[in-house]
Parts: sequence; C-alpha cells; structure tokens
Amino acid sequence: MTPIRTLRFLPILLLGLSGCQDALDSVSNKVEHPLPAKLVNKMKAQDMSTRSPIMMRIFKEEGVLEVWKQKGNGRYDIIASYEICKWSGKLGPKFKEGDRQAPEGYYRIYPHQMNPNSSYYLSFNMGYPNSYDRSYGRTGTNLMVHGACSSAGCYSMTDEQVLEIYGFARDAFKGGQEFFMVEALPFRMTPENMAKHRDNEHFEFWKMLKVGYDHFELTKQPPKVDVCERQYVFNQIPQIETAAFQANASCPPASVPTTLASAYYAYEKTWNQDFIKAVAKFDREEAKQIAANEARAETEAKRAEREAEKAARVAANSGQSATVPVLSLFSTGNPLKALTPGAAPAAQQTDIPAATAAADEAGQTAPASATADAPLPTPNPAGQSQLANAGQSPQSGESGKPFWKIWSSN
Repeated sequence: MTPIRTLRFLPILLLGLSGCQDALDSVSNKVEHPLPAKLVNKMKAQDMSTRSPIMMRIFKEEGVLEVWKQKGNGRYDIIASYEICKWSGKLGPKFKEGDRQAPEGYYRIYPHQMNPNSSYYLSFNMGYPNSYDRSYGRTGTNLMVHGACSSAGCYSMTDEQVLEIYGFARDAFKGGQEFFMVEALPFRMTPENMAKHRDNEHFEFWKMLKVGYDHFELTKQPPKVDVCERQYVFNQIPQIETAAFQANASCPPASVPTTLASAYYAYEKTWNQDFIKAVAKFDREEAKQIAANEARAETEAKRAEREAEKAARVAANSGQSATVPVLSLFSTGNPLKALTPGAAPAAQQTDIPAATAAADEAGQTAPASATADAPLPTPNPAGQSQLANAGQSPQSGESGKPFWKIWSSN
C-alpha cells in the first residue's frame, strides 16, 4: 500500500480503534453493565434465562475459561468461551504465597468474593486456599480472575472479557444462586492428555480432580464437592443426613447415587481402554525418538572420530595436511609405475635417454641399473632397411619397385 493510500485509510483505522476503546470507557457503571444482546439472544435460543445458575471451567494448557449456564431441564450447556490472556506458573497446584503459581482445584465463589472496585478493572476472588489446600498447609492470598491482562498467580483476562464474565456471575447471584463453582484444571482430562502427562509429579493429584471432571461430563451438572481425609470427594451422599465432611477427618459413610455410579463405571471402562491405547502410542513415539536420538549421537561420534584422525595426521606432518603428489603426464618415466607401491618417486628416477646418450659418447655401455627398468624401443623395419641400403645402387630386379613394396614378395 502506498503512503498516500495509507493516509487515506488512517482516519478509518483510528476511528475503529477509538470505537473499541470508547465502548469500554463509556461503561459508566461497569458493575451493572448488561450482557451484550448477542449473548442474551443465544441464552434464549438455548433455553436459558439471564439469571439462571452458572459454573466456570478453566483449562491451563488450553488457555481457556468457559462459562456454562443452566438450561430449563436442569442440565448445563456452554454459553461462552474466553481465551485466557495470561496465567502464571506452570501445570500443577499452588503451594505457597509468592510462588506465582495459579491454583488448581474446585473453588466456590460467593457474592462477597466479587470485587467491583478492583485495581484490575473487575475481578472475583477464587477462594484460595480452600479446605483441601489448607489441609496441606498451603498458603496464598488474593488469587483472582481479573482484567488488565497481567498475572502474578491469577487468571487474567482482558477488560472486555471480564466485563462479560462479571456480568454472568452478577446475574446468576441476582437469580438466587448461592455460589458458583470454578473448576480450575491443568487441561481437558481426556485419555490422551492424561497419557501425555502420566509421568508428571502431579499425576496422582490430577487423577483425583478427574473424578469431578468425569461426573460433570456425564451429568452436565456441577458435581457436589467435599473434602475429607485430605482428598476431594464428589457427589457423595452420606448415610446419615446430618453427617459432615471435614478435610482432616475420616470420611463419613457415604455413596454415589446408583444411577451415577452405574454410568460412571461404564464411562471409566471405556476411558481406561482409550488411556491404555494412548499410553502405547506415546510409548512407541518415545521409543522412535530415543532410537533417532541414539542414531544421531552415533553419527556425531563417528564424525568426531574422523575429525580426530584427520587432526592427528596433520599433526604428524608438522601441521601440513598429507597430500598425494600429482604426476604430470609429460614427466619422464612411467607415471603409472610411479604410483605402484614400492616404486621410487618420479623425481628420483634416472633420465634413461640422457644416461644412454652419455654412455654412447664415452664408448661405454649404459649401466644395467640405468636401463633395466627403461622400456626398449622397437626398431623401425623401414628405417633399418633405409640405413642398410643408403649409398648403394638398387639391386637388379628391384630398381622399379616402389619403396612401399620393399618387403613384398611380388
């Protein structure tokens, strides 16, 4: 795009950007700002009221916060999904104040945890540490879901996103919901994801969280969450109605409703089969990767060995690379013979024709050592005949023969 055309479109771009900013700045009462019409229409289409109960699910690895809302039949369906702007730490639970770790677990959000005066636009406190966290002595304060896209142990959203998320919670509380549940999970707890993370130090903790995740997948209703014996338990109905669950105490006699137990048994059976297949798949992939790494390591070792041998040869030749002499085809002697093992280099061989000529001039025979290895030329018959007949008259009967018929019998 040319500079002139860019300038032409600049006012339009600035208007669009200012429109987004003005839409947020124009919210004079952000706490009571109504949900967008498109979400209200979507709720009506899915048989939800604006004030029906909600629940939220957070998946760290996928970077997603989901809002689920109750339908007319009592089951929940997803109404909105938001990309988490930032979350701090790594996969796994929070342990102590200052570790900058975003929590994992099941957290109840009550109206008093909503913060309309947050320094991060709007927020709500997740309620960390809950009774499970406290049973392990875990510490931390002010763990939030908030705006401003900045995190130090929290789940941070954009201001536009948190305006809607806050609105969902506000309307649900107005509808009479006592608290809503936030399931903060490391990832979607599918067989593939669990198999991928099976060697993680937090795997046993995640297996416990998965039971609540599975119950929601089966029922599409938030699970009843309690803590006893320092463990999360889900949808447990005590035999004695007044029995209480205490985090550091033994679990009271309780059981899961029969229909849910039956459905969960079938679900787990299929899930475990898929998990075994996923583990086998990852094992094969890991074996291939290990074999490939070993092959690369072996190749590198051989290359290093060749380099070391080359360096040793150079060192043995006083720092000069060993080279094979290149023989000229026009040098005296036989160049091919010079390459024969044991043969003297061409530079050291005697110049045979010169030695022979010198011997002839002295009236001596050339030394055997000088002529033993030299190839003897074959006499030219024509030349010898011509020398023999030089100065003689042609013989009778041969005076008319052309010279090319000297040796002919005809």
